[in-house]
Amino acid sequence: MDTDDLSEEAYKAIIVNSELFHHNLTLQFGVLSSSCDDENEYLEQSLFMIEDWVSDIEIAVNDIFYENIPLISKFRSVLIELKNSIIEVQKIPIDKRTYEVW
Repeated sequence: MDTDDLSEEAYKAIIVNSELFHHNLTLQFGVLSSSCDDENEYLEQSLFMIEDWVSDIEIAVNDIFYENIPLISKFRSVLIELKNSIIEVQKIPIDKRTYEVW
């Protein structure tokens, strides 16, 4: 799938919020979408990726950010916010989420 296939709620929770923090973080979530079949899988995989980063945050910072490297404390806070946002989207039934019509 592509990030364009995400509901508006999922797109805002992950792509928009990660971009507000740092473009390099957004790229990670964008790449992840290509390995997922649907939005539910993408949300689950995003949570797993966040948990992996939190478990070794120093390595994650070095792997993700190439310029304007954020403070670890700020990165950790953003990851918690992203996780909470994803969990909120998961609570919305898929048929109640909003999709952009092309």
